[in-house]
Parts: sequence; structure tokens; C-alpha cells
Amino acid sequence: MNIILTGMPASGKSTVGVILAKVLGCDFVDTDLLIQRREKACLKDIIRAKGNDAFLDIEADVCKSLQTENTVIATGGSVIYRDEAMRHLKSLGVIVYLKVGTDALKSRLHDMKERGVALKEGQSLEDLIEERSCLYERYADITLDESDLGLEETVQLVRSSIMQLC
Repeated sequence: MNIILTGMPASGKSTVGVILAKVLGCDFVDTDLLIQRREKACLKDIIRAKGNDAFLDIEADVCKSLQTENTVIATGGSVIYRDEAMRHLKSLGVIVYLKVGTDALKSRLHDMKERGVALKEGQSLEDLIEERSCLYERYADITLDESDLGLEETVQLVRSSIMQLC
């Protein structure tokens, strides 16, 4: 079984994913790294050069190409904008939405552009969270609020939630 981690940038998908994979004895895949390898550029440069819509298409293509077993997959925060990518990920395993409150995200996200987070003109972080939250929740098999949790606590919460589901 695969475990697919979704959530906002800085929600801890990659960090939690690496540790969770070690704890469970699974492989680990970070789709942002797969995108960078495929495009031979970092995320912010891809978005700058090709635009946000093209980036979302690239991200969806990379996610749709995944064929893994017994893997923890950390997705990019914007993957939820492409239904076909999310349907494919859902077919691969359990989707876990790592939910983080606005204050916690603000303290974690020092430079959103460096992380490849593109805000529309006039859009705030709060607006982006509101826009994406319903999409994350739509696809999630498990939603976990990790706003007040440390890294180890989050890993254990994901692990125990997965074990309860199976």
C-alpha cells in the first residue's frame, strides 16, 4: 500500500514522508524532486519560465506517471488543482491531508516564492488556504490537523491513523 501526503507548502509532507517511510520500512518519493529532475530546473524557475498553468500540467503528468508499491509519496501543494492527477494518486493508495493552521503556516513559510507558491494578484495566504482546503479535503481519505504537533508527533499520528484504516 502507498501513503500519499498532501497539504499546503510547509505542511511537512517531505519531512514527515521521509521519516514515515523509515519507520514503516517503505520507499519514499517526493514529486517535487521528480518534477525538478524531469525539467532540469527548480520549481520556481519552471513557474517563472513556463507559467503556473504549464507547471500544474507538468506536475499532473509526473504524478499520473507514478507506479509504486509500498511507498510514501510527498506531493507538491498544488497537485490538487488537477483532478486527473488526484484520481490517479487515489488509485495508488491512501491520501493523507496534513492540515496546518494559518498561523503555523506563516511561521513556517518565510519566502513563499522560493518554495514555488504562486499567489494570484491580490490573493493572501489565507485566501490560498481557503481555496485549497476544500480540495485537499475532497480527495483525502484521512485529514490530520498537525498545527500544534511536532515532527515526531505528526509521524506517529499519520502512522496510527493509517493502521486504524487498514
